Amino acid sequence: MEVYNKTVVVTGAGNGMGREIVFNLLNKGARVAAVDMNEAALSETRQLAGNKEKKLSLHVLNITDHESVISFPEKVIAEHGSVDILINNAGIIQPFVKVNHLPFDKIHHVFNVNFFGLLNMTKAFLPHLLKRQEAHIVNTSSMGGYLPVPGQSVYGASKAAVKLLTEGLYAELRDTNVHVSLVFPGAIGTNITKNSGVEIPNTKNEAELKKQMARTTSPAKAAEIIIDGVLKNKPRIFVGSDAKFMDYLYRFAPTFATNFIAKKMKDLLQ
Repeated sequence: MEVYNKTVVVTGAGNGMGREIVFNLLNKGARVAAVDMNEAALSETRQLAGNKEKKLSLHVLNITDHESVISFPEKVIAEHGSVDILINNAGIIQPFVKVNHLPFDKIHHVFNVNFFGLLNMTKAFLPHLLKRQEAHIVNTSSMGGYLPVPGQSVYGASKAAVKLLTEGLYAELRDTNVHVSLVFPGAIGTNITKNSGVEIPNTKNEAELKKQMARTTSPAKAAEIIIDGVLKNKPRIFVGSDAKFMDYLYRFAPTFATNFIAKKMKDLLQ
């Protein structure tokens, strides 16, 4: 599906991967409705867009607020004339603790943002997308959505729910004009921990952290992979060699893969 001169809604557009998706789309000639809860972050996205900002609109929106989301498509259509693509990118992680120590308010918050917020946006925009000659829904799951990660079990459960919901949507919409893509990012060099209000326990020294960051996929590269997948109407989009490798390993040796990740997470949970 082409994005040139199409209207694309991007959630989580105030920073990280979402911001880079906005820039990538603008550079390809798309009109973008950038959505985030953080008004200051959205304003920074506009500033960094430079001379492309004329095709960019900013929308401060809490995607967990059902009533606000349901009326939101009309605002995008009033601003841009139509809506063609929805990219549900917004998401948060949980505190790095085991399920036994995770408070219910944190559990509800993670599911409200990662699953119900995405579902709100999908339900709100799908009737409009079905009226277009060609349209696309892009939902972001996670490597943790198919692979258990100790200390992120509830986060993973929310992303697994996104995975199955999106696969169901793909099956339901396969004979319509709406394409569906499911994104599995691996380790991306973003501020998701800070933006989620989460601290990383037992932080390693600065040199080790820099070495670890060097192995992550950059937000700009992640955005490039995602939009390329949209252009090719890919049902599944893996972002990073780690996401591809762990998908393969977990499907063919699930117990080994689970123990492998558990060992990697052991220091964070002590």
